[in-house]
Amino acid sequence: MRPPVVVLAEPQLAQNIGAVARVMANFGLEDLRLVRPRDGWPQRRAWEASSGADWILDAARTFDRTEDALADLRLVLASTARPREARLPVHTPRAAVAELRAVAQHGPVGLLFGGERAGLSAEDVALCQAIVTIPIDPRHWSLNLAQAVCVNAYEWRVALEDAPPPAFLTGDPPADAAALHGLFGHLESELEQAGFFHPPEKTPAMVRNLRVPLARARLTDQEVRTFRGVVAALVRGRGQRFARSRAAGEGA
Repeated sequence: MRPPVVVLAEPQLAQNIGAVARVMANFGLEDLRLVRPRDGWPQRRAWEASSGADWILDAARTFDRTEDALADLRLVLASTARPREARLPVHTPRAAVAELRAVAQHGPVGLLFGGERAGLSAEDVALCQAIVTIPIDPRHWSLNLAQAVCVNAYEWRVALEDAPPPAFLTGDPPADAAALHGLFGHLESELEQAGFFHPPEKTPAMVRNLRVPLARARLTDQEVRTFRGVVAALVRGRGQRFARSRAAGEGA
């Protein structure tokens, strides 16, 4: 059972990336992925701030899109202080670990963290299946990036040390993110062709409203294929009706 992948979306400071690698090493997490780091990658200051956790930084991978960084993961939890409009389940880090451990028996899982200044975008949150919120005292909400990773990594390590192995999931495991994102793209492309996204300025919010319930459903690979088959059948049916209507008009 592999520990969770840590994905940093648009991290700003190399020192903070190094501090994240340090706490990952403290608690046995190894796979670090960076989405569009502001100052590029690699950055010497990250290694200086990692206190010797070089192997994590040496193996860190960069991605241009969050979707690509999450593609192979079967469960992704977004770490954010604000659930926003996503309407996803919200867990504490301790409760989130139980879900991560159950799914990690079947494939890689991950935690997604936002940049230091603005956190996660609503679009990135909509790529996840649940939200992890650290119960911070409301008098002082400030928590830096490495601290947020540390709390979640600590809970993972404690669960491994103290808890019995989780029960295996019944039925098939969730589809990985690449399959789910493929469904998103297929559905949204056909809806765009059908003129569903109107007015255009509301498209981003409408896309999120489509993605969130599908992500929340934890679809299996077979269910994803079924939904894509449904979309394809509807498109074929629409094309056939148009062809029959056109043929009838020409015949008249």
